[in-house]
Amino acid sequence: MTKTLYERLGGRDGISRIVDDTVETHMNNPAVNARFLPYKEQPEKLGVIKQHTIEFFSAGSDGPPIYNGKDMVTAHKGMNISPAEYMHVIDDIFVALDKNSISEDSKKDVLAILWSLKGMIVSQ
Repeated sequence: MTKTLYERLGGRDGISRIVDDTVETHMNNPAVNARFLPYKEQPEKLGVIKQHTIEFFSAGSDGPPIYNGKDMVTAHKGMNISPAEYMHVIDDIFVALDKNSISEDSKKDVLAILWSLKGMIVSQ
């Protein structure tokens, strides 16, 4: 039996580390950090965003189907995220995946998920 993507990402603990590393990378990426740095002054809100991201990615990778956040269109409405910003975010996620020693096959699966979400996030 093959492992689910959730299991290959390290389950909840692994996804939590990936999310933490991704947010840190976003905060240091001049192409997108203006969207993320304000959350340093709002740790409670950042915590909620991280929690929703962990839940969303857990549910979307065959983990526990518990997600308490907004749908992707509603969550990103009015943000007017450009295609270039979206690509920078994907790059940052891949930095986190590499940092956490995620396999190439698993990274391809993550990319497929991220690509499927693009239309719900970009230019909303």
